Amino acid sequence: MATASLESSRYERESVEFARTFAFLDAVYAIALTLLVVNVEPPAASDWRSLTALLGSELGWQLLGFGISFAVIAVFWRANHRIVGGFSAITPATITANLVAIAFIVLIPFSTQGISDSATADQPLAISVYAVNISVAVLAQAAVFFVARHDGVLRDPLPPRADTVKLLDTLTTPAVFLASIPVAYLLGADWARYTWALLLVIGPLSGRWAARRIARIRAASASHPAGAARG
Repeated sequence: MATASLESSRYERESVEFARTFAFLDAVYAIALTLLVVNVEPPAASDWRSLTALLGSELGWQLLGFGISFAVIAVFWRANHRIVGGFSAITPATITANLVAIAFIVLIPFSTQGISDSATADQPLAISVYAVNISVAVLAQAAVFFVARHDGVLRDPLPPRADTVKLLDTLTTPAVFLASIPVAYLLGADWARYTWALLLVIGPLSGRWAARRIARIRAASASHPAGAARG
């Protein structure tokens, strides 16, 4: 009876329920991207007299915040698309984990307002709220993967050691964002934003390191499956 109940709550990849969940998640990310434009207020008529005046108005800060958060949410969407796309089925636990993750995604337009409004963009608290929002969203999205692994719905599960490597690679993003908080209070908001730019270097380096480590772990798993299972 318990087994039948468990099976009934598992929606296979070919099912309508799986497709509805996948479409719903995509729609939420699209809405979060769209909501970012709410933070961009139309400039005053006098600011349209030249490009310099236009960019010198509050529009410059607003477009900067829009651009940063658009890229961030797009990266989150691609990661979620890749994670859920690797599911053989979806379960109530993985649905719940996804709902928790998107709760922090839809907060990004709110926290973006703090870093894009010229009246608050230089405040350390605005930087802190944004950094915490992004960091928690990263961790929540990582949890989706581990819940899926626990429920046995990954189509191509990696050896446990490889999952650890992937987690370490993922943690580089919250590490950089959280490190920007003390920077904002000690050196100012501009230096904190420069800290975020480190991800343009650290991210690819960490990604290449993780890819090499995972390739070696998978090769070792193929050669010694029993030992890899224990690892």
